[in-house]
Amino acid sequence: MKKALVGVAAAGLLLTASGTALAAWEGRIPDLSSPGVQFKNGTYKFNPPSTNHGAFEWRGRLIDADPNDGHNVYMLVRIEAHDWVRYYGKQKRSVDLHHSNWDGAQMYTHKVKLKACRDRGSLRPDNCSRVRSYTNPRDPGN
Repeated sequence: MKKALVGVAAAGLLLTASGTALAAWEGRIPDLSSPGVQFKNGTYKFNPPSTNHGAFEWRGRLIDADPNDGHNVYMLVRIEAHDWVRYYGKQKRSVDLHHSNWDGAQMYTHKVKLKACRDRGSLRPDNCSRVRSYTNPRDPGN
């Protein structure tokens, strides 16, 4: 009887912990796509100032949608007024990405932009999805 009770308690703790972890993510990033690249199952959250530098934390699956074109894919993320930061995928593959971006001069991140792109080399311009913009819901300036 004790073993059954311990098993039920352990299962309850596991389910509670997994539900809490899922609830921590604030929003969903709509699928991003452009010829040759896709970003799917994206989620994000704005961390509070006391957690992970107050970062914008995001994750999702970056997909080389045209594996035979010979080009790699990448994500671009821009925090506040800083330059774009590039996160490469793998050519001919799909990769799961999970990153945090923040402005070290601020307590927490206010504004973010991101997009998915295909790297077409130096002679042709890269093609990218539409830019998605996010603003921290905790920002009093909203």
